Amino acid sequence: MLPQNTLSQAHKLKLRWFVTLSSLPLFGVVTAFGIMPQTTFDSSAAKTVEAEITLPLENSSNSNATFWRSEYLHRGDTVAELLQRLNIDDDAAKTYLRKSRQAASFRELSVGKEVQSEIAADGSLLALRYLSNDGQQSIIEKTNDSYTHITLPAELEKRVFMASGEIQSSLYAATDEAGISDPIANQIADIFDGDIDFHHDLRKGDRFTVIYEKTYSNGEPLRSGHVLAAEFINKGHAYSAAYFQTSATSGDYYTPEGKSIHKAFLRSPLAFSRISSGFSLSRFHPILHKWRSHKGVDYAARTGTKVKVTADGIVTFVGRKGGYGKVIMVKHPGRYTTVYGHLSRFTKGLHRGQHVTQGEVIGRVGMTGLATGPHLHYEFRVNGIQRDPLRVALPDATPINAAQITAFIASTRYLNDRLSLMDNTRLAQLN
Repeated sequence: MLPQNTLSQAHKLKLRWFVTLSSLPLFGVVTAFGIMPQTTFDSSAAKTVEAEITLPLENSSNSNATFWRSEYLHRGDTVAELLQRLNIDDDAAKTYLRKSRQAASFRELSVGKEVQSEIAADGSLLALRYLSNDGQQSIIEKTNDSYTHITLPAELEKRVFMASGEIQSSLYAATDEAGISDPIANQIADIFDGDIDFHHDLRKGDRFTVIYEKTYSNGEPLRSGHVLAAEFINKGHAYSAAYFQTSATSGDYYTPEGKSIHKAFLRSPLAFSRISSGFSLSRFHPILHKWRSHKGVDYAARTGTKVKVTADGIVTFVGRKGGYGKVIMVKHPGRYTTVYGHLSRFTKGLHRGQHVTQGEVIGRVGMTGLATGPHLHYEFRVNGIQRDPLRVALPDATPINAAQITAFIASTRYLNDRLSLMDNTRLAQLN
């Protein structure tokens, strides 16, 4: 802001010309609407008036004014760079935010976090507000000549969202296109893992719809939450599931009829990877250089990729065994056994006789034994005989019990109706 009575003579002269020239259009407008018939205009009556004009801007100066400004944290930002974008010119504030232990949460903020600042007219910092990475409200305020840091509990709320997408290349590409976060995409894959092999079964044109929660803290998105219901149409067949809380501490996903969407076995022991070699009764072995059967599926993946046990069971072997290299064998209820070979290492403490649960990480991908590159060799045995894990019919998990079926139908009817409505709307748009 300009201080009063500091306009130079040159500035005054320019101002006079500006006022005179800017008045011409106004006079023209008045003439157009105000001339009466037979009215004469005496040019000799015109006079030039010179006077200093005080700009209204000069009177608005207020040293007590404060301003609020917000900025988002960019990748690679320093404290100084962020404060500069916030128009903060305050050495004491810079020192406090860079060095104080109380301001550690400010220095650790994730990329994309919003920071709000209250600034005095001279650029000094009066207050700073932001949500820390754990969702707490943080307020830094100036008190006399120092700063204080206050932490308040977050005001959390859950919002429900619906989204749908179509597969063009992969699940993640489709969820990105639909604005769905990776944690929600992972949940979709986990929900339908028993029916759909996301390595092998996806087709262009497959569709999905999902209803999910998102947690907000003080109106700012904090994290993706729980999938409430989902539908996946794969190769023309629709799979639907809604979440139901079966007890105070647990729940699962079920079809509209109350059948568990999960199978007793996961279709794949890895999250996502490429199948490098399928089940075959005649395959040319890359190391032995002769034809022999390959009674399992090889999943190519980076060394160290997590390997999950595909069903509840008891570990019967952990160690080295011939061409398998480091291998784990698990016996499951009934007639089933699974084998996980060529591992780089086992989960710490894993031992024979240990009970493991579906989805538990039991080892890491490697290339021990007869292997030309890092991959997992996975076998699915029925009564001791290897079967193709990608095509064998997997047993179902336990359905909703009779005592809960009425409550289940009542609590999930709305979700299933919303899925149907969303899918019908999408089909209408495509048509």
